[in-house]
Amino acid sequence: MTLALIGAGAMGGAIGARLVATGAELRVFDLDPVKVAALTELGATAATSAAAAARGARAVILSLNAAHIVRAAVFGPGGVAEGADPGALVIDMSSIDPVATKALAAEAQAKGLRWVDSPLSGGIPKAATGELTLMQGGEPEDVAEAQAVLAGVASNQTRMGGPGAGQTTKLINQVLCGLGFLAVAEATALAEAAGVDAAMIPQALAGGRADSAILQEYMPRMAARDYRRTGRIDNMVKDLNGAADLARATGTAMPLTALCAEVHRMLTAAGLGGEDQAALMEFFAVRKDWGPGKDLA
Repeated sequence: MTLALIGAGAMGGAIGARLVATGAELRVFDLDPVKVAALTELGATAATSAAAAARGARAVILSLNAAHIVRAAVFGPGGVAEGADPGALVIDMSSIDPVATKALAAEAQAKGLRWVDSPLSGGIPKAATGELTLMQGGEPEDVAEAQAVLAGVASNQTRMGGPGAGQTTKLINQVLCGLGFLAVAEATALAEAAGVDAAMIPQALAGGRADSAILQEYMPRMAARDYRRTGRIDNMVKDLNGAADLARATGTAMPLTALCAEVHRMLTAAGLGGEDQAALMEFFAVRKDWGPGKDLA
């Protein structure tokens, strides 16, 4: 199966590595040759442009950071639309705005391409094991084909509706994750302040109503101040901003999400935007330096 991958950053690189490992013939294009080289060392083939990567591919997978970058990669000079065969399937695994996705899908259809939005949850660790969760939008037959293409990287794929439905579901996922990360960080800080071993709490709460994948993975890491990157705080800001836009458009009140977004923005403004979600612990670290008798100079 010949596939094209446009975007070989942290997430795209993990997806690409898994595709190669599961037997795909992968052509990859990224503006950063170092990122491309990391995949060619695994057996992928470097392409000179997005158009060259897309030529003759069964499907073109996108893993990019913003809607305007997706548009440029697909419809700009040297883009996917220039090289892809008529009727080619574009699978956008980026996390972008649902409204922009609907416009991109319509433009793709006008140019004879098929479009599926397929954002993900699970991050780099789940990509490596082929256990990503994918939420998808598009025509039923196109989504079915995308699911076959991505079977090696995902263990849970669900069509949520037409174009943009996958991206809308991803925003809901990010609301839940953002609040979950912040709640676990706050609970970790409380445990530490009260003299309880925070690293033991996931075991103590396993199977109870407070249990979650975020609790099990992140509280031990937060307790150990293990900030190895599997995601980025500033990417969460982007997604929570998207959720806020959707909330305004639908008249939905989201007070907790607004507070969560502000905490993420504060850390980004403090220079921690590129850090993993585990670094939310730094938001609570300031309390150790404040208080009666402390020198705040």
